[in-house]
Amino acid sequence: MTKIEKIVLSYSGGLDTSIILKWLQETYGCEVVTFTADLGQGEELEPARAKAEMSGIKDIRIVDLREEFVRDFVFPMLRANALYEGQYLLGTSIARPLIARHLVGLAREVGADAVAHGATGKGNDQIRFELAVNALDPSIKVIAPWRQWNIRSRMQLLEYAEKHRIPVPSDKRGEAPFSIDANLLHTSTEGKSLENPAEVAPDHVYQRTVDPVDAPDTPEIITVGFERGDPVSVNGKAMTPAALLTELNGLGGRHGVGRLDLVENRFIGMKSRGIYETPGGTILLAAHRGIESITLDRAAAHLKDEIMPRYAELIYNGFWFAPEREMLQALIDYSQAFVSGEVTLRLYKGSASVISRASPRSLYSADLVTFEESTIAFDHHDAEGFIRLNGLRLRSWAARNGR
Repeated sequence: MTKIEKIVLSYSGGLDTSIILKWLQETYGCEVVTFTADLGQGEELEPARAKAEMSGIKDIRIVDLREEFVRDFVFPMLRANALYEGQYLLGTSIARPLIARHLVGLAREVGADAVAHGATGKGNDQIRFELAVNALDPSIKVIAPWRQWNIRSRMQLLEYAEKHRIPVPSDKRGEAPFSIDANLLHTSTEGKSLENPAEVAPDHVYQRTVDPVDAPDTPEIITVGFERGDPVSVNGKAMTPAALLTELNGLGGRHGVGRLDLVENRFIGMKSRGIYETPGGTILLAAHRGIESITLDRAAAHLKDEIMPRYAELIYNGFWFAPEREMLQALIDYSQAFVSGEVTLRLYKGSASVISRASPRSLYSADLVTFEESTIAFDHHDAEGFIRLNGLRLRSWAARNGR
């Protein structure tokens, strides 16, 4: 085994990373620094500090990354209208490069030669963490305990915890709970009965959204303001990125907006079923497309839609720091120069519907498109030549085929 002098561990304070922390100390016999990211997961993070202290950790870092997460990762992704496989808003995927960036930065700061994570060998997160570290600092080693140790079951995990006197909450001792990943953008739930895609997800899986059936019977009208492609206000009130997303999460959750039951294709090569809740992100996606509809040129808008699946796939597969993602980001950001204005939406029974949009940089001309008399010169006869030229190849094709 390669000699390691110091490790920075991505640490949540949960059962898995608490065991990983002890395993790293035993296996490598070196100092471990814990790093806990506050991404708006809605959990009290100080217990993580207490657990790390109980394990003898001297250097414990808990960092509030909520604003950075939304400003530098969620919003750039939103400018692309990114959806993986046409549905998934990439809530887990987009958080991993941010965590990796801070792991690498902290490793450099404290002189660590390795970072460690708790992702399993079956999932996407191991790839996302490690590709990010590769891109940011190839000299840093990555330790993935789930690919190295002999623990193969939950029972063995609990036995290890008992042997090493690692506290296990009573709710973690019984049947394995759902696996939950949460941050300010979304909540993802997997495992247990959800592993059978033929089974209907139980109601208690949902944490951020009410059942649309039980949502208010009266619609709620909201307005989202944009500047250069980024949301900046809700109902006329300017907000920071994290505060804005938090506000929309509350509004969307109350109306059952943003639920998704999805079977997706993992990069590792298997299908998985998950329940996603992304209330604020769903509202922002609808609003952003709404403001783009009047501010983007047709060809620019269509080009964005063409590259979006590729861009989303790069994020899902862990290539946030790859040159091709950065190239696509430059194109996307260039397109947003005039994407400013306000979009009004109706939230009702699980839907977020655009009902109006306005922009000082709008390309929409009511005078040009009207069925009434227009003050803008438009010769209807021009359409005849336009159609004949576009139909030329079709007439040639039909003649050849004897039509």
